[in-house]
This record gives sequence, C-alpha cells and structure tokens, in this order.
Amino acid sequence: MSLSLRPSAGAPADPALMTLAEAAMAIRAGVLSSREATEACLARIARLQPAINAFIAIEPEAALAAADAADAALAQGEVKGLLHGLPLAHKDMFYEEGLVSTCGSKILREKVATTNSTALARIKAAGTVRLGALHMVEFAYGPTGHNAHFGAARNPWNTAHVTGGSSSGSGAAVAARLTYGALGSDTGGSIRMPAHFCGVTGLKSTVGLVSRYGAMPLSFSLDTIGPLARTVEDCAILLGLMAGHDPLDPTTATAPVPDYLAAAEGRLKGLTIGIPDAFYVDDLDPEVARVLDETIATLKRGGARIVSVSLPDQMKLSGASQVVLNCEASASHKAWLLERPQDYGPQIRSRLENGFAIPAVTYLEALRWRGPALAEHLAAVAEVDAVLAPTAPMPAPTIAETDTDGGPGAEAMIQRITRFTRPVNYLGLPTVSLPCGFTSTGLPVGLQVIGRPFAEATLIRIGAAFQRETDFHEQMPEEA
Repeated sequence: MSLSLRPSAGAPADPALMTLAEAAMAIRAGVLSSREATEACLARIARLQPAINAFIAIEPEAALAAADAADAALAQGEVKGLLHGLPLAHKDMFYEEGLVSTCGSKILREKVATTNSTALARIKAAGTVRLGALHMVEFAYGPTGHNAHFGAARNPWNTAHVTGGSSSGSGAAVAARLTYGALGSDTGGSIRMPAHFCGVTGLKSTVGLVSRYGAMPLSFSLDTIGPLARTVEDCAILLGLMAGHDPLDPTTATAPVPDYLAAAEGRLKGLTIGIPDAFYVDDLDPEVARVLDETIATLKRGGARIVSVSLPDQMKLSGASQVVLNCEASASHKAWLLERPQDYGPQIRSRLENGFAIPAVTYLEALRWRGPALAEHLAAVAEVDAVLAPTAPMPAPTIAETDTDGGPGAEAMIQRITRFTRPVNYLGLPTVSLPCGFTSTGLPVGLQVIGRPFAEATLIRIGAAFQRETDFHEQMPEEA
C-alpha cells in the first residue's frame, strides 16, 4: 500500500486541518515536519479540550520528543513506515506495554499494561507519534459518551449534545481536528454512533479482519476494531495497516488483505445499492429522512443503481445482539462486580448486572441462530453490492436527554439511537458510516453502508466515490 497524493507546495497555516493522507505525504516529502504537525495538534488540544473533553490523557512532552526523533530519522533517510512522524491518538482501550490504559474506568485507572494491542502495534510500526489517550465510555459499554469517572465527552458541533459512544473521544477529536485519525471499537455501534453524531467517517470491520489481541474485551463474539477519520481514504489507510491474520488472535482470518487504498479510487458506476423497505426507514427524524433522500439522489447521479430490498426481521436480530452482548459483558466483569461493585459508574453497573438475569438457554439460542440469520441476510441482499441505511434515526440528542439520572425517558432514548446499529454487529458484517448532511440547527447526519462479510473494499469504493461528489466530510465545527 502506498500513498499517491501529491503534497501541497507548503504546509498550511494550521497543519492540523490536513487529512491524514495529506499530512502523511507532506511529512515524508519534507514539506511538513513531524514537530510542526504535532505542535499543531497539541495547540488545538490545549484550546479545545476544556470544551469537548475528548482526551483522558494528553502527553505533550513525550509526543514532541517522538516527533523530533521522527524528523531526525527522516533527515538521515530513514522512513519507519507509511505514517512516519504522523501524530495520532486512540481510544483508551488498546494496551501498550508500560503505559496505563484506563478503559474509561476507575478500576483500571492506574493499571499499567503488560501486553501490546496488535492493532495499535501495527499502526505504531508505521511510524506514528502518540499524542495521548482518548475518552471513552466506561468499559466501552454505552452509546452516548457519558462517563461517571471522567465526565461526558461533548460534541464539537454543539457541546450540549452527545458525541455518541463508546468511542466518544475518537469521534470528537477527529471532528475537532485534534488528531488526524483514531482507532475505535464497535460492539453495538460504538464506531458508527460517534461518526454519525460528530460528522466524521467511521468503519466497522468484519469480525475476524482485525486482531483484537491486546484490546479490552467487552463481548468476545461481537467486538470489532476499526478506524475513525475525516475521509474514507484515511480510514482505508488505517484499516490496511491493521488488517490481517494475527497468530495471537486465532479468530482472525488468514486470507490476504486487499489493497483498500486502491479501492478508494473506484467509481459508483456499475454498483447496485439497496435501500431497505422497512425498519431502517421507519420512524425517522424528518431531517434524517431528508438526508437519506438527498444521498440516494447523489448516488444515482454518480452512476449507482438504486433498488429496494426486503431484509429479514431486524428487530429479532437486534434483540439477539443485545442478549449476546449482555451475557458476554457480564461474564467478563463477574469478578470485579463481586469484588468492587462500588467502583463502577451506576449506569454501567446496572447494565452489567442485568446480564446475569438472562438464562443460559436464551444466550445459547442467540448464538446458535447467528449462522442461519446470516445466511438469510445474504440471500436477501444477493442482488445488491451494499445496503444504505441511516446510522441512527435521529441526530445527536443532548447530554441531558440521555443521562439515566435525568429521568425515565433516557433509557428509551438510548435504546432508540442504537436500533439501527445492533443488527449489523450480530451478523458480523462490515459497515462504513459517512457524513451525509446536516440538520437545520447544524448537527451532522450520518448514513451507513452495509456490506457482505470481508467486503470492506466495496464499502470503501462507495464511500470514497460519494465523498468525491460531496463536501460534508470537509466541514468542521465553527468552534474548532
């Protein structure tokens, strides 16, 4: 995989506003130094972190030292990798030996990692510089961005609104141009929710494409890892670096990794995209419905064929996904729940305790049904290359509306915003959430493109072609 972009003649006034691909090319071409890029990101972090709370830890001294080392190596003709000297930050759940990974919790707030996340190690091996650790929902178990220990992350477009979760800091930091990209995890929508609510691109990978070794587990059969960035092209770069078999994770596939960056050069012409005739188009916020219609029109103009598809019962898939997630998450936390229940935030502890009430038979039935359900889904989409649907039925609600301490309506709101993401996790499918428009009040709206297993290249082709036709991914919050 190689970058083919031509770097600009000179670094922009604020290098942090470049895309990941542009900045990586500029550093390697000597147009921009790693120190300049790192200083630009750190300056924005210092200015915007108090308002949006996107970071759990900021490491300026270590970042600048690493940037200087990257510049010195480059001056000697030593290029460590594709992203040599590029400053990045990631969700605080990817272990790096010798460093603390809090996982957004009190329980692990001072726990020093003794292993290395394979996904993070592969990104680091490409030459990146660490800026710090990004905010996340406690133990990645929530879709909004609330955190009882570190405070709520705030949406850069309107700080009264949620970022989405659980990759809350990843969505907020990328949207505010604090980092060029970020890793996230998606078990029930935790990459796509922040991408939708914060107006960035987020790619949920197929189960088995990216190693989960050294990443905090939540649900061992649903967890996936993927990138959030400003463009589909940026996500393609990060995914290409991470993907591939890992002997430390026996669930990873052994097939060769496609050239995702090359896929980003593809066109819409010749592709057929399905629009669900139910569920994903029901009970939509009027502005989300408008954005869906406008996106369909854009895809048609680009040469895609649009057809209607009838999918299997998505409510049943959603319910099965929740059963699996609840049981597996509770099993993972059983020891701490018995020994340290007071160290959990009340919202997360309540969810984890609920998992113990689900009978083993119900859990096993949900697991057993996944194969037949996937076969039924693949038969329904046999005539299309991908399915387009809203990522959520509404734009970002407010932090107050989704705070479970704020009233009985909060839990219903939380359930509603995740109803379009859970079925995909249950089936293990890949999905990319794209910024596709804005509401009249300026909040972003995202749509997700859902593919077949290991069809990330097709999703990247569709998403990149769409972004060549639109500029939603280029827009940024005024406060940023």
